[in-house]
Amino acid sequence: MYALGLIETVGYLTAVSAADAAVKAADVEIVGIEKVIGVDGYLGVTIHFSGDVAAVKSAVDAGTGAAERVGKVVSAHVIPRAHNEVAGKLLPKFKLKPPENQVTDITEGNTTPETNEQTDNRDEH
Repeated sequence: MYALGLIETVGYLTAVSAADAAVKAADVEIVGIEKVIGVDGYLGVTIHFSGDVAAVKSAVDAGTGAAERVGKVVSAHVIPRAHNEVAGKLLPKFKLKPPENQVTDITEGNTTPETNEQTDNRDEH
């Protein structure tokens, strides 16, 4: 891991907006997500990104800007060269797990988890 970027938001919609803008802005990977019920019952969502330092900085800046347009950003931060103790012991607790037996490609159609048969949701004219 070169750098660790974090964007903490209030609400899932805000977090999705941040994540979308971040991965579109730079060559980063979403490596984790943390969801907690916070003060006054609001859902706090933190998105974790990794990549080289410049890419993570650009992604966090873009993600924060997009999130602020639709909701509330609590904080955002980039940790260059996160220490092995952080990367090895803390981050695995929030690592994303891929869905079991499911492959999806929204540009070519969807694969269903039950049959793994290809379906096409596009209209043909």
